[in-house]
Amino acid sequence: MNKKETVRLIIDYFQRSMMHHAMWFAEVAHQLGREKAFEIMKTASDRSYGIHMKRLAKILDYDLEDGLPLPMLDLPEEKLEELKKGVAVNWLATDGVWFQAVEFSRGMNDAKRCNDSCWGQFSPFEAWSIKRFLGLPENPGLEGLKRALQYRLYASINEQSFHEETGSSFVFHMDDCRVQSARKRKGLDDYPCKSGGLVEYTTFAENIDPRIRTKCIACPPDPHPEEYYCAWRFWI
Repeated sequence: MNKKETVRLIIDYFQRSMMHHAMWFAEVAHQLGREKAFEIMKTASDRSYGIHMKRLAKILDYDLEDGLPLPMLDLPEEKLEELKKGVAVNWLATDGVWFQAVEFSRGMNDAKRCNDSCWGQFSPFEAWSIKRFLGLPENPGLEGLKRALQYRLYASINEQSFHEETGSSFVFHMDDCRVQSARKRKGLDDYPCKSGGLVEYTTFAENIDPRIRTKCIACPPDPHPEEYYCAWRFWI
């Protein structure tokens, strides 16, 4: 292989590794249940992260500080923020690419069906991941959910806000949605995301705290005010 082919193969190795990681989780969840799969993934992820970071640091000749790459820690804060947003935007772009790939192959109905089912898997995982990242207790209540919503991938690329906060409930607004705003600029109608949103927000909230319930106030194709694209009420 020449140099470019080797680089392409290394990048392909990364994708294969990520897919294998995901397939292990999917199979453990299938065989042992999702709760047990999360427990096992924590052990596997912690161990594999240390192995990966040490090996890459040795090969690429950089130091680690508390297990984190020093070149990243040395970046200016604004560059780190740019990188964080860029990673989140890439995630959203990949989600869109998958949707369109199914849509162009099998039609809109199958694309929406796959999309909604995927959210049923991803939202509980993202909730588990954020809970672990923040060190939230098992049942952190509404305050825990509010914190968690600010650490979602969406939080880095969309604009969101909290309203009508009481001791037993609050309302969450997605004030600006990157996907819907792009459609609006092109003169297109809102994408009808309510079916996916019902899965996404309900399962996210329940996996932060199983006592939390979710109600959709408005989500496309529902009519909504200019101030937000969708709104959700959470309560215990």
